[in-house]
Amino acid sequence: MRHTIRDIATALGAEAAGDLDLTVTGAAEPAMAGSDHLALAMSPAYAEGLARGGARAALLWPGADWQGLGLKAAIFAPRGRLAMAGLSRLMDAGPAIAAGIHTSAVVDATARIGEGAAIGPFVVIGAGVVIGARARIASHVSIAEGAMIGDDALICQGARIGARVVIGARFICQPGAVVGADGLSFVTPEKSGVEEIRETLGTRDAIRAQSWTRIHSLGSVVIGDDVELGANACIDRGTIRDTVVGDGCKIDNLVHIAHNVEVGRDCLFAALVGIAGSTRIGDRVVMGGQVGVGDNLFVGDDVIAGGGTKILTSVPAGRAVLGYPAAKMETSIEMHKALRRLPRLAQRVAELEKVISKLQQND
Repeated sequence: MRHTIRDIATALGAEAAGDLDLTVTGAAEPAMAGSDHLALAMSPAYAEGLARGGARAALLWPGADWQGLGLKAAIFAPRGRLAMAGLSRLMDAGPAIAAGIHTSAVVDATARIGEGAAIGPFVVIGAGVVIGARARIASHVSIAEGAMIGDDALICQGARIGARVVIGARFICQPGAVVGADGLSFVTPEKSGVEEIRETLGTRDAIRAQSWTRIHSLGSVVIGDDVELGANACIDRGTIRDTVVGDGCKIDNLVHIAHNVEVGRDCLFAALVGIAGSTRIGDRVVMGGQVGVGDNLFVGDDVIAGGGTKILTSVPAGRAVLGYPAAKMETSIEMHKALRRLPRLAQRVAELEKVISKLQQND
């Protein structure tokens, strides 16, 4: 699909210059752009790439000399990544899912499908399911009995939505994600080794054989509006009460949210985040890749956890944390600096020990 520079600028709410009727079919990095591409050069660092590519138009930084860069048209983006969000939304047609219900789909007679919904091949929709208006469900998705999916949802290939899951409007679910599987809830008839270690922090009276008895997951999952879920991410159903994910959360690939977890609004979790059972997460919390959060903790509003952080105790609102175990970010950085100095410090201590030993011998 072709877009004029004028239409793109209008969609972005941005200023433009040059031939506004010039059309492009897509976006590209400056050095790889062809004549039909809009080159993405939102800072002066990309100017050299423009010279190597063949773009006639570009998304540029404010005040850029677009004519000096050899362009016929330009759009100016004060905040480049925000402009990219609008541009990518304009140019992304999304997966091709034909309107209506594909002949190979299996839809229970009691399910309700909203107006304008598109159901792809080999989709299975269980009893009592409610699918909102204009929802798009790609091939091989399964939605179990009693689930409710809001308007304008997009559920991509192979996703699994469990029984009685409730999902709000404008949900985006990437391939292979699972919402509503059982949580990891097991108990031993006698006090387990894990319970002993929790109490003693390391001491065990004896090591005994033990077996695990399932605690069934009777709750489900409730997800708010405008939530996005990455590929192969998993949100477990609650044991008794529901697992909850608030409005506006963005959850990356391979994230695991365990049973009974409550996540607030507008949180952002990068890949491989793991949140253990019954932990509560506040609003606008950001967790970098591979952050781990222990069970039954509280992470306050606006906490930012850097990549690889392991949160083993509750974190107050507004704190930036880093490291294992998590500490204030500035403290963690100082600790890592000190750790790098340890070999030199050990060498100095050894040298001082030799001097002290000689002094003692002389006495």
